[in-house]
Amino acid sequence: MITSMHAEEILGIVNSNHQNPHLVLGCHMVDVPLETEVKKIPSVRTFLPDANKVFVVDKKTGEEYSMFKVHNDGLFEAFIWNKNADFEYCFKAIGINGKEWTFDDPYGTFVEGLTEFDRYLFNRSQHYKIYEKMGAHMMTVDGKEGVYFSVWAPNAQRVSVVGNFNNWDGRKDPMDLLSDSGIWVLFIEGLKSGDIYKYEIKTKSGSLLEKSDPYAVYSEVRPKTASVIYSLDGYHWNDDDWMKRRSERDNKKMPASIYEVHLGSWKKKADGSFLTYRDFADDLISYVKELGFTHIELLPVEEHPFDGSWGYQVTGYFAPTSRFGEPRDLQYFVDKCHENNIGVILDWVPGHYPKDAHGLINFDGTALYEHADPRKGEHMDWGTKIFNYGRLEVKNFLISNAMYWVDKFHFDGLRVDAVASMLYLDYSRKEGEWIPNEFGGRENLEAIEFMKHLNSIMEQYYPGVYMIAEESTSFPSVSKPAYLGGLGFNFKWNMGWMHDTLSYIQKDPVYRKYHHGELTFSFVYAWSENFILPISHDEVVHGKGSMINKMPGDYWQKFANLRAYYTYMWTHPGKQLLFMGQEFAQFNEWNAEKSLEWDLLGYDSHKGIQRCIADLNKVYCQNPALWQKDCSTDGFYGINCGDSDNSIISFIRYGENPGDFVVVAVNFTPVEKYAYRLGVDENCFYEEIFNSDSQMYGGSNFGNAGGVWSFNEPSHGKPFSIDIKLPPLGAVIFKPKR
Repeated sequence: MITSMHAEEILGIVNSNHQNPHLVLGCHMVDVPLETEVKKIPSVRTFLPDANKVFVVDKKTGEEYSMFKVHNDGLFEAFIWNKNADFEYCFKAIGINGKEWTFDDPYGTFVEGLTEFDRYLFNRSQHYKIYEKMGAHMMTVDGKEGVYFSVWAPNAQRVSVVGNFNNWDGRKDPMDLLSDSGIWVLFIEGLKSGDIYKYEIKTKSGSLLEKSDPYAVYSEVRPKTASVIYSLDGYHWNDDDWMKRRSERDNKKMPASIYEVHLGSWKKKADGSFLTYRDFADDLISYVKELGFTHIELLPVEEHPFDGSWGYQVTGYFAPTSRFGEPRDLQYFVDKCHENNIGVILDWVPGHYPKDAHGLINFDGTALYEHADPRKGEHMDWGTKIFNYGRLEVKNFLISNAMYWVDKFHFDGLRVDAVASMLYLDYSRKEGEWIPNEFGGRENLEAIEFMKHLNSIMEQYYPGVYMIAEESTSFPSVSKPAYLGGLGFNFKWNMGWMHDTLSYIQKDPVYRKYHHGELTFSFVYAWSENFILPISHDEVVHGKGSMINKMPGDYWQKFANLRAYYTYMWTHPGKQLLFMGQEFAQFNEWNAEKSLEWDLLGYDSHKGIQRCIADLNKVYCQNPALWQKDCSTDGFYGINCGDSDNSIISFIRYGENPGDFVVVAVNFTPVEKYAYRLGVDENCFYEEIFNSDSQMYGGSNFGNAGGVWSFNEPSHGKPFSIDIKLPPLGAVIFKPKR
C-alpha cells in the first residue's frame, strides 16, 4: 500500500502514543513524483478504528474520494489530486456494522489556543485568568464552530478527548502536546453546548485513566462524573452599582452580619428534591432580607460527588454543582442578591481534595497536584490529598480558581477553609509522620507563600472582596497585609471566642461567676486580628447539639439565655456569622439530608428568637458604633467587664464620630437587677434601643420603660452615670438621645 506517512508515524497513531497527531492526521501537502515533475497534492488522513470504509467529501461540490486503509487498525489516507490545501472537506464513514455517519476532521485545523506567553505565565504561577484558556471553550475558528480543549498533564504519554461524540474511544481524538508547558490542546469542530466529555490519559506505564476536566465550568449531576461543555458568557449582569460600591469600601469599617447556608438542606421541595439556584433567588433572598443580614455565606457549591461531605470534598473546582441547576442560574442568584443589597461569600476549599478516581488524584499517572510522599500529601484524618503548593502550576490553578469565582460569578468574598491544616506540616500528625521544612520547622513555607500571593493578587484585582481565613491557631498576623509580613487575609474567624463563650453559656448560671474569664478573655486579643465571630455549621452537628439545646435551664430560660448570648455576640467587637436554623432556635442538630424545621415558626418562642435576630440586625446596621471600629481598640470601652459575682458584662462601643456610641449590658443570671450602675460619657437621656427580654421575643418585659436619664456622678472612669434595670438572662442596649 502506497502511503506518504512514515512507519513510526503510523505506529504512533495506531498504538495511540503520538504526542502531536496534527503532524500526521488531517490534510497535509505532500510531494508526489511524476514523470516530468514533483507535484504537491493534499494527503488527507484519519484514524477510525471502528470504520470499514471512509470517504473524503468536498463540502462545496459533494464529491467523494475513497480512502485507502493504510493500517488494519483503522488508519486511512486519500490523495486528492484535483484540490488545493485549503479545500473544505468532511468525512463519511461506514462502520463495520454497516452504520453510516459523517463528521468534521478534528485535525483539519490546528488551534494553539494558549500563546507562548500564556504558557510562560502559567508555568510561573502568574496567569491569574488561566481559566479563560484552559478547559473547554466554544469558539469559531476560520468560520468553523467547535470546542477548544486544553489540559495540563505533563507526564502523560498521550491525552485524548473522549465523549458520546466518539463512543468514549481514546484512540480517536488524541490531543497535541505543547511541550514547553506540559499542556495538551485540541479543537474539535461540531461539538456544542451540553455535550459531555472527559480526558482519557495514557500514562507512561501504558495504563488508561479517565478524568474529568479540572477546569470544567459545568458537570453532570452526581453520581455521573463527566464534564459538560458550557459557556458562562450568556448572562447579562445588573449589579454595576453594587460592584462599583464594593470596590470603594473598606470592609473593616462596614457592617457584616453573615447568614451561613447549606443550600442542600435550607429548604427542600415537597417531594424532598433540591431547590434550584433560581428558587433560592426568590425564597432565600427574601428571607435573609427580612431578617436584616448583610451577607449570605454559602457552604461550598463547587462540584462534589458526595452529598455527605457538605461540599468540602471538591472534584470540580471551577464548576458550580449541578445539583441546583446550571452555572448561569448561580450567576442569577448572586445578581439578585446584589440587587437586594446582600453580599455573597463562598466557602472555598484549597486545603485538600478527595481521592475519587475521576478527580485530581494521580492525574497524569503521577502525583501531579498532590505530594507523592503521604507525609506531605495526605490528610490522614479526612482521607484526602493535599495540594503541592510548591508546584507553580498547582499554585496557579488555585489562585486563578479563587479569582474565577469573583470574576465570573461576582462573589463578594471567599471564606478559606481549614487554613490551619495548610499552615502546619505536622497538622494532626504524630511524630515521624511529617517532614520538617528546610529550616527544620513545622510551618509549611510553600503554603504560606501561596496564601500571601493569593491575597495580594486578590486585593490588587478585586479591592473590596472579603478574604476570610478559618484559622484556629495563634499563627501571627493572619489578617495583616502580606507586605507587612502577614498572610494578607482581611478577616479571621475568632475560634477562641467561639469555644470560650460556648463553654461559658452552657454552664448553669449558678456556676458562671467562676468562669467569667471565658466570657471576657477575648478582649485581651480582640484587636490582634480582624475578627469574625462564628457560630457555624461545625458547632451544631456531630453530637454538639443545636444552639438552643446548649442552653441550660427550663424551657423559658433556654430561650432567654440564647437571646442574651446573641445580643452579646452582635455587640462584641468583630463581625458575626450565624448558621441557618439557629436564628429561630431549631431544637435538633443540623441534618444535611433534611430541610430545616420550619414548622417551629408556628410557636411563639421560636418566632420570638427570629424576631430578636431581625431586630438585632436592624440595631446593628443602624448604629455605626457597632461596626465602624471593630478593628480598632478605641472603638471599645469596658465599663465593668469584671463583675464576675453578678455574671454581668457591660461596655461601650464607639463609632468614628466621638459622639456616636452605644452602651451595652448583659446579665447572664436569672436574677433581675435594679439600679445597676454604669458609667457613661454624656449627661443626657439614654434611650433603650434594644432589650432581649422584650415580650415581643418571648421575654418577661423587664426593662427601663424606654430609657433612663443620666446624672452627674462619675463612675467606672466616666464623668456621668446611669442606673438601669437589667432583665434576668437578658441584655440591653442604650443610645444617647440628645
